[in-house]
Amino acid sequence: MAQDYITEMTVALDGSGDFTSIQAAINASKCYPYERITIRVKDGVYKEKVDVYSWNTQLSLIGESREGTIITFDDHFDRIDKGRNSTFHTYTMRVGGNDFHAENLTIINSAGPVGQAVALHIEADRVSIVNSNIKGHQDTLYVAGEGFRSYFKDSYIEGSIDFIFGQGTALFEDCEIKSLSDSYITAASTPADTRFGLVFNRCKFTAAEDVAAVYLGRPWRQHASTVIMNSSLGAHILPRGWHNWDRKANEATAFYAEFGNQGPGAGRSQRVAWARQLSADSAAQYTLENIFRGWQPDQL
Repeated sequence: MAQDYITEMTVALDGSGDFTSIQAAINASKCYPYERITIRVKDGVYKEKVDVYSWNTQLSLIGESREGTIITFDDHFDRIDKGRNSTFHTYTMRVGGNDFHAENLTIINSAGPVGQAVALHIEADRVSIVNSNIKGHQDTLYVAGEGFRSYFKDSYIEGSIDFIFGQGTALFEDCEIKSLSDSYITAASTPADTRFGLVFNRCKFTAAEDVAAVYLGRPWRQHASTVIMNSSLGAHILPRGWHNWDRKANEATAFYAEFGNQGPGAGRSQRVAWARQLSADSAAQYTLENIFRGWQPDQL
């Protein structure tokens, strides 16, 4: 089929590109393209709320540099003021189009420690985020969608409370996960019939200087699934490791497991009895192919 649309665009604040805002470039992209569309973003601070809509499939957002290409906004729960579900409107960037890819970016919710304030909100399938920073406080990264798959590679994610959360299947490889307060890192809401929830492989769990009491996760929903393997866990990780969200029944349904971790926070002797240590055979099942049901991110 003959191509009848532009597949390469540039965004630059100084007017040297095709657009001066990221959203304008997305709005100009063909819906449901036959060939991937790439938007290249020059260094600069883009203060805008970015939406990659469901019809913006096969879209790549490529920054000029990880530290220099910054997307930032400061919405938060109280400012949105849409009732009990206001959290889901607070994002700086929302990805709703399947087969989205981003790299060399920093995505920030700059509201600060004022309650729920999402930086990156993903509700699409087959999303890959590479060599990027995702920064916020409470609820920094939301991975949504039953069975939707997200891949994070060589990236940095920071936050305070439940800052990686949602029902999606997400694999984090070679990432730094930094806690900014004494709280909880993950809050998975994995559906009961979903085999893999949040999986961290070869990651480094770090903390700000004054942080000393962090749980690896607590179950937002009763079948929460989070596995941490081959990773480095700092001294800020509490010996108990996992929390039941003050609901004893969650201990029988949540799946929290570890394998091959190292560091002062990786000790097993005081872990909660209902968390698991994977066997070598079980850990071997946690491959990219199995977790993603055959999907291989194009960028690997």
